[in-house]
Amino acid sequence: MKHCYLILFVWSMAAWAGIVPAAATEPLKDYSFVRGVCYGLEDRQDILERDLGYARKLRLNSTRIWLDFNSYRREPEAYVKKLLNYVRTAHKMGISTMPILFNGNMMDPAILDEKFRAEGDAYVKAVVGALKDEPGLFIWDIMNEPTCNDYCGQAPAAEREARHDKVWGFVRHYCRLVKELDGKNAITVGVTVAQNLERTADLVDVLCFHDYSDTRSRVQASYDVARQVSEKYGKPVINSETGCPGRANSYDMAIELCEKNGAGWYLFNLMIGGYWGDIHGIVYPDGTVRDPSVVAALFGFYRNRDEAALVRPNPNKEGKVEAALRQLQRAMKDDYTAFRSKRSSSERLLDAMEVCANLLEGSEMVPMQVPLTARIRTWRAQDEKERDIVEIRTYAYEMARMLEEGCQIIF
Repeated sequence: MKHCYLILFVWSMAAWAGIVPAAATEPLKDYSFVRGVCYGLEDRQDILERDLGYARKLRLNSTRIWLDFNSYRREPEAYVKKLLNYVRTAHKMGISTMPILFNGNMMDPAILDEKFRAEGDAYVKAVVGALKDEPGLFIWDIMNEPTCNDYCGQAPAAEREARHDKVWGFVRHYCRLVKELDGKNAITVGVTVAQNLERTADLVDVLCFHDYSDTRSRVQASYDVARQVSEKYGKPVINSETGCPGRANSYDMAIELCEKNGAGWYLFNLMIGGYWGDIHGIVYPDGTVRDPSVVAALFGFYRNRDEAALVRPNPNKEGKVEAALRQLQRAMKDDYTAFRSKRSSSERLLDAMEVCANLLEGSEMVPMQVPLTARIRTWRAQDEKERDIVEIRTYAYEMARMLEEGCQIIF
């Protein structure tokens, strides 16, 4: 027993240091060391390695990926080869993989019919047989959010219970089948909410739930439910999908409460882009980020929300705001018609604007959906003759007003 605890401790510390992937050769009692992220099966090897490189840089140690039965059906051998490449590539980069065999979202109810069972079993046998001995395989997720679909959500009242039972019967069948095919690696079901955990708690090795709650108290309530199920069945818990600013479930709040509750986690999702790009994602393809507080939270630093302890930024403490406003005022005095007639450089104005923008952004005085410095960068990238000087001067004027108001300066 002491040896097992020592292994868990070493894994936990190594995972935090970004040395090894979250890994296990058999089901564990504690998965709190999991620092994962949801991702997709990428076709291009260069992009896959680039994206997983970002994950490694963020000290993430596991990925949760969606498999697609229809893609397998079209080209079985090619699809299995693609899966193997993903798992092996991730493993080489220090990242393990939780494959999701079936997806409840937008589920085709036809897969619930008995006539699908033979084809479904063949798919599962092919995938499990190919991956079960891979060192990069972490946990099998039998089905993502089984009842989060129109089949269940829009069921007539008289059919609701029967439809849910049919879905859970499907899930339980594949829990048993995967266990028969792979008696070594852990299995789970990524349920939509913690209240669904008991549906398969007797069959899985790890209890996985999702949480996108919109307040701290509601997030904590989800963990309280998960903890009760965990204690009842004696099985560990992972929050395998969380983090969505568009659902008032900010990443830093989600990560902080995962850590507080001693739960491993998978954020949704790694990359910013595609259908979910406007409300999900950590990293842009070029390696920049949308919200630095997410990266800070990944390293254990959270935004201070104790009003009594807050120290408000004072960008004018050394007179820099007043100096910046004077610089902007001098640049604004240039007659903008001269920029067109004489093609004079607008760089002087953009320099002054950049100083103001840095003060406003650095002191958290402006929204950051479109950073002021991003707009300035766009103008700098244009040829002088392409720049709309009226638009630039209007933006400069607005920044000056924001600085005056934010610092309570009459200039």
